Amino acid sequence: MNERDFADLAVGHALNALTEADERAYQEALAGHPHWDRHVRGASDAVTALSSTVEPVEPPPSVRASVFARISALPQQSSAPLDSAVDDEDYAAADRAEVAFEREAVAETASAASGWGARRWFALAASFAAVLVLGFGAVTVSQLLAPPAAVVALQQIEDAPDAQSASATMPDGTVATAHWSPSLGQSVLVTDDMPAPAEGKTYELWFVRGETPIAAGTFEPDADGHATAVLQGEMRIGDVIAVTVEPDGGSPDGTPSTTPVVAVATA
Repeated sequence: MNERDFADLAVGHALNALTEADERAYQEALAGHPHWDRHVRGASDAVTALSSTVEPVEPPPSVRASVFARISALPQQSSAPLDSAVDDEDYAAADRAEVAFEREAVAETASAASGWGARRWFALAASFAAVLVLGFGAVTVSQLLAPPAAVVALQQIEDAPDAQSASATMPDGTVATAHWSPSLGQSVLVTDDMPAPAEGKTYELWFVRGETPIAAGTFEPDADGHATAVLQGEMRIGDVIAVTVEPDGGSPDGTPSTTPVVAVATA
């Protein structure tokens, strides 16, 4: 299984939509490639964002029946072109606006052991679109499932020919890994097992350049202590990437008010 296939399965896992075979393939791939967990976090963040912004709406029986009938009728595997997977059904029959899809060319490279091919994904996208139209208007599926900007930045850094990284483990067990690319001038900090800041506090990122701290944005880890945060501004080789605990919104005077809880040297 390649990384793109795993990223697809990660979305299905986040949606609790995998078959038993797909779930086994997903777990085996994750165990063999633990660094692919960024796709897991990205998919989970997308689903969480959806659930937190959409008010539950009960779709009309006609729309619900149409969507699920379409999904159940699709074969588990098919070599049919993606454009023939779903015909242009008239949603007006359900008194709802027609949903337009921008169909992108997607290679059907799903694992042979998996039934999660392109047609299944297109059907899932159709079901999302129907719910979105009922819930809060025109939001595209690509926007819904697009990974967070920090995940995109991390992927760009890792794909760069001069990508570098360094890790540090703090006394409290927090593991922080800095990723950067000099050619991109971009850096990302990834944390694991990082405790949530106290109420009214946030974590602030800094480039420490010699004796000078330069504010680089704020972030908060998720419930599991994971965070993928882009540092604002251009990193220079030799900077120390540090994190301090500051009031909500960041340090009021632009300088650290506490001792760093995380410090990762980049040289």
